[in-house]
Amino acid sequence: MNQTARQDSLRIHKLRTSMSPRMRIAAGVLLVLSIALMLASNHWLTLRFSESLRAESQLRAALYSGNMVTLLRQQSLVPQLLARDPVLITALQSKDYTNTSQRLIEVAEDINVERILLLDQQGRVVASSERRELGAAMAEQPFFNTALRDQATIFTVTGEDNGGDIRFHYARKVTDGPNAIGVVAVEVDMRIVEMSWRNRNDMVAVTDASDRIVLASRPEWRNNTLTNVLASEPPPSNLRQAFSVQYRDTAEDNPYVFMDGQQLLRTEIKTGFRGWRLTFFATLQEVRTKVIGYLALEGLVLALLMAGLLFLANKQLQQQSRLIAEESDQLRLLNARLSNEIEERQKAERNLEVAEQSLEQASKLAAIGQMSAAVSHELNQPLAAMRTYLAGARLLLQRDRIDEALSSFHRIDDLLERMGKITRQMKSYARKGADTLVEVDIRDAVEGSLSMMAPQLGQTQVEIRKTMPNVPVRVLADPVRLDQIIVNLLRNALEAVTDEEQPMIDLLVVQGRQVSLSVRDNGHGIKDPDALFEPFYTTKKPGEGVGLGLAISAGIAKELGGRLLARNAEPQGAIFELRLPRADARAAQAAE
Repeated sequence: MNQTARQDSLRIHKLRTSMSPRMRIAAGVLLVLSIALMLASNHWLTLRFSESLRAESQLRAALYSGNMVTLLRQQSLVPQLLARDPVLITALQSKDYTNTSQRLIEVAEDINVERILLLDQQGRVVASSERRELGAAMAEQPFFNTALRDQATIFTVTGEDNGGDIRFHYARKVTDGPNAIGVVAVEVDMRIVEMSWRNRNDMVAVTDASDRIVLASRPEWRNNTLTNVLASEPPPSNLRQAFSVQYRDTAEDNPYVFMDGQQLLRTEIKTGFRGWRLTFFATLQEVRTKVIGYLALEGLVLALLMAGLLFLANKQLQQQSRLIAEESDQLRLLNARLSNEIEERQKAERNLEVAEQSLEQASKLAAIGQMSAAVSHELNQPLAAMRTYLAGARLLLQRDRIDEALSSFHRIDDLLERMGKITRQMKSYARKGADTLVEVDIRDAVEGSLSMMAPQLGQTQVEIRKTMPNVPVRVLADPVRLDQIIVNLLRNALEAVTDEEQPMIDLLVVQGRQVSLSVRDNGHGIKDPDALFEPFYTTKKPGEGVGLGLAISAGIAKELGGRLLARNAEPQGAIFELRLPRADARAAQAAE
């Protein structure tokens, strides 16, 4: 019989691990179609997103070109105006350049140009907005010779090879009648344009009519040709080319190029200034990211289809296995044995249910004990205050100070009302969200807690220092529970500084994204911060405390949506910080 059962089990296992030929063909066709669809989607999505990137690149290139040309053309009028300046003409005629440099400095500051030069007929700098260049010989400079020969304002570009500084000058000759008596030159600072490109992490190059790069976001490109820059890049690997964008525009001005190991879209536009062209290189990383995102979604859908096909195949195999199971006598014997095991498990579950009920009853008894201890701990504070007020009232009555004694009795009545609120709150600990929260100014809560602690504070020499804002600091809280937390923190701080020569307690209220109340003392600090908020953990002597104050305070802070934190202070003492959400933030969150 056991041999027959093993044979039937083996047949069922083979059936479940096999797949019909029809299902195999369907799975193969779906796999081939999925690969073809992924490749086609990759090609189509790449083309679509590349067109969007091309339009954005052309827009940014046009914007950069317009800014650059505007800056250059603004400076072209400066030499024309200065060449007609009577002060400069008189200086060149009289050879007296005493105040000429100062005038050029003022003009350069007013119109915000890099440098202004005044040269005599021999090409010597006789006045400059930068005094260190006075006396320099610039007769060989292209802008000087060209300006002397031309009647209009001329523009020149000079620079060093391979990444050196390139200077841009507007120059015009100064005439006395038909005779040229000097040249005024203005240097245009184009570094701000290049700096703006670099700050945006853009790759931009400006070439003149001879393909020489005159402006670039990369300094090493200057004075080189764009053709040499692109030719110096190593060719990409075949694998990288296979997974990169293979589409190329039919025009010659927008090819895809490789640079620094990545594929870029090159966009060239005419600037309309002296045959210059601006080339903008846009990275295709964003295109690849979008394509990959769509392909991942498409792959997920295809995977779900494949999973559905496998599910149908599995359902078919399960039906066949059930037919074999119904025809097998050995399986019926196995089912009977399985039924016995199920019965035994049900019996074990019933025993487990009885044990769980016992454990639940024990937990209820433990909760009742913890609640009783908590009530005892919370009532100790008002009882101690009542004892102090009764003693004071007795002395006041003996001294026939009736009004002051009545004030003490009123305070005792307030404390009795507070004890009633505490007992009512302890009843609500078993159910969540029973209390209604209201807006409370935490400054009033601090003042009220200090007033409640006045009898204990009056018996010590501790210095209380408060730092609170001048405006209301509102939180959503239960006023009594909030007072419980603050009084507990004050009591702990007061006990911590008992043995200090100059006891001190700092209260700090800060309002930011959250409201923070910090209570700092200069006592002995915290010995075990990890166990500080555990119930019944205490460092006090027997009879002085049960170790529930901080545990209850931490629980209340959590119910109010905040946190109670503790850490040691430097050089000594401890800091307890209560963090609560602001009332307006809680209201906005509730509205959402």
